[in-house]
Amino acid sequence: MNDTININGVEYAPVKPAATGTRAVVVVDRGWIFAGDVNRENGRIKLSRALHVFKWENIGFAGVIDTAKADLRPIADVDIPEGAESFCVPVGDSWGL
Repeated sequence: MNDTININGVEYAPVKPAATGTRAVVVVDRGWIFAGDVNRENGRIKLSRALHVFKWENIGFAGVIDTAKADLRPIADVDIPEGAESFCVPVGDSWGL
């Protein structure tokens, strides 16, 4: 399925809505990947409605972010030391749920 259209030789694609809340995919030390509603306080990153991004195949990390097509496993809230964060990618409020 092609999500683009061509008008007078110009190709147009839909714009993805921007993430509006606090939900994010957080990559931490040793490659652990979690997702959840992020609250940063007192040097800690706290994730509620948390998921462990366990594995994915054939779509790469960008595909995981774009589609949430991965082996996502619900887990208890996560509490991460701020220094363990490698990077964080904001996602939509219902990502992975």
